[in-house]
Amino acid sequence: MNERESGERLFFDEHQWKTVEAAMARIIPTDDQPGAREAGTIQFLDRYLSGIDFVYAKPDGSGFEKLEGKRAEAWQRRIDILRERYVEGIEELDRRSRARFGADFVGLTEDQQDRVLAEMERPAQQADLEEAQATAAWAPPEPAMQQTSAEIELDFFPLLALHTRQGFYADPIYGGNKDHVGWRLIGFEGPESLAETHSGRYTTRPYFAEEQIDWSKEGDRGA
Repeated sequence: MNERESGERLFFDEHQWKTVEAAMARIIPTDDQPGAREAGTIQFLDRYLSGIDFVYAKPDGSGFEKLEGKRAEAWQRRIDILRERYVEGIEELDRRSRARFGADFVGLTEDQQDRVLAEMERPAQQADLEEAQATAAWAPPEPAMQQTSAEIELDFFPLLALHTRQGFYADPIYGGNKDHVGWRLIGFEGPESLAETHSGRYTTRPYFAEEQIDWSKEGDRGA
């Protein structure tokens, strides 16, 4: 049983986990369709922040590459920055929640949570968020977190929004998009695993290539 199935936390403590999960659930809420909670975006993020063991998925779907040397050091520095951003961001989220409504974020109603998140969103740089989302949201089978360096430059809320989006749409091997709920929501069938793409058994070409016309079956259109 892996950490996703057992519910084991790899980085966040219990309060941090519940706080981030609740915030993600307001960014992509559950309505008549599954949201961030059902997709397991918190597992996606917790796995990513746990270290450098889940950065580059092997193309055959058998696991993750082992990073070594300067490459590993660079990624670990990046993860350390993001860890600090989240720890501080969660504390700020609770401070704002207590000041406004007298309870930690997880103890608020959904409407109250939306108000607190909206207050944190206003000073964020929307241009950075849009750029990071555009870079990261549609990139499998590349590493789920391999966007530009803008990731570590984001404030807490846009960073959370970015990772929520990634956890919802990235290949499930990275820990989110459970049961392909993110893909199903946008009508993307997707491969069962990266191995299908790597072996050539699955291709996304039908989603991008224009329909090919067999002119031999169209007759003489010039007549």
